Amino acid sequence: MSTYQVGYFVGSLSSTSLNRTLAQALIALAPDDLEFTEIPIGNLPLYSPDFDSDYPAEARALKEAIAASSAVLFVTPEYNRSIPGALKNAIDWASRPWGENSFNHVPAAVIGASPGQIGTALAQQSLRAVLSFCNARQMTSPEAYIRLEPGAIADDGSVTDESMREFLTDFMQEFRDHVERVLTVLPRD
Repeated sequence: MSTYQVGYFVGSLSSTSLNRTLAQALIALAPDDLEFTEIPIGNLPLYSPDFDSDYPAEARALKEAIAASSAVLFVTPEYNRSIPGALKNAIDWASRPWGENSFNHVPAAVIGASPGQIGTALAQQSLRAVLSFCNARQMTSPEAYIRLEPGAIADDGSVTDESMREFLTDFMQEFRDHVERVLTVLPRD
């Protein structure tokens, strides 16, 4: 059985982010053959094409982390009906310079949590559009717009709500299967 290295992005820079909590729950519920490494985004300078000929160390580390991953998982909040600026900045760094897009053919999934009624539906729509342009191989179903009620995920990352635990477990199994399918057709070097 293969082990798949999954790089995951938490779209929020907050150490107390709901989405950081959700990411920990997803990792705990994931199949055993998925190994997770967070790809940090908080230390990146703002992207500019002026850097394309000489990437800073933080941006090189970002691209190397994606290259070392079999797949990527995006766990993001919704800011002003879109994705957080830090996440968009990281994607801009990873997809440049032109012709060196780190997301090309990479299996990817998108999920997010919010206390609001529509979860992170609009942020995910924005993120999916960006990832489509970057040619990431997105898992399109199941969609996962999590309305996170207080106490649904404990501080240790365990999911206390049974229906949510079942849904998230199924989501992670589907993600694992998606990764295997994509990599069968488009192996990563």
